[in-house]
Amino acid sequence: MKINVTLPFDHTGNPEEFLVPEAVVEVSRLVERLGFDGGNVTDHPCPTGRWLDSGGHYAQDPFVMLSFVAAATTRLRLQTGILVLPYRNPFITARAVATLDLYSRGRVTLGLGAGYLKGEYRALGVDFDRRNEIMDEYLVALRTALSSEEFTFKGSGYEALGNRTRPAGIQKPHPPMLVGGNSKRAIRRAVELADGWYPFFTGAQLSNTARTAAMNDEEDLAGGLAYLREHCEKTGRTDAPKIVLGSIVAPGEKPAPAELIDKIGQFEAMGVSGCAIGINGRTRAEWCDNAQSFAENVLSKVSKD
Repeated sequence: MKINVTLPFDHTGNPEEFLVPEAVVEVSRLVERLGFDGGNVTDHPCPTGRWLDSGGHYAQDPFVMLSFVAAATTRLRLQTGILVLPYRNPFITARAVATLDLYSRGRVTLGLGAGYLKGEYRALGVDFDRRNEIMDEYLVALRTALSSEEFTFKGSGYEALGNRTRPAGIQKPHPPMLVGGNSKRAIRRAVELADGWYPFFTGAQLSNTARTAAMNDEEDLAGGLAYLREHCEKTGRTDAPKIVLGSIVAPGEKPAPAELIDKIGQFEAMGVSGCAIGINGRTRAEWCDNAQSFAENVLSKVSKD
């Protein structure tokens, strides 16, 4: 089981602790040294104050942030968890992905989703009601731009006629692409267009406020996996998508180390190959101490093959 950690550089309440270059170097090198497989960053370029005040969070630009992390490390995977794909022209995204993958020597993993914040969609001038159609189109366009020497692609309001995204990244045909989301549509998208499915536990409050399909427990996950296998059979896909959990626990849960180990073992038995953990800490020192504790009490005791 490969375990990522959500990086703390969105913690704006203590800027001198987390919003300085020294924090990126210290935290990134620590989690690499502790044996985490990768570091995750989120994507909210222009969230509404209403959402932020009701429990939402800020986010740094994911590609800028991961570039800093890449420069401070040598092995740590660099993961978007998630990148809201419809927010940006897919060829702009392809250029950023290829650059980061090239200069990190092939360490990028893309968690991609359609997003759920209507106010953010409005601010960015993207049609919220068409987000799923845009997501499907942009995913194909992104794969095409990253996998081809020269490509032609006609999208909604844009067209490439013999264009190139070069120099390319290291990973071939492109960095791993994981489709985030718990809905049946997201699962079908993962089967048809991506390398993996990236579900996440929601909890009741997030499901209600974020307009996203709920996944409250292991039973819900098992239902999603059954639907994924069914759709693989229906479409003829023989290499089932990888299953990578966006989180080990639901929001608000604080299980003891032994419970976390049991959960990870259960997920692994269900076919999950990776997951992420969020670490708490009001200061950088506290965050690093808690990451060290997790590594000693959980990470060192689970398989990472």
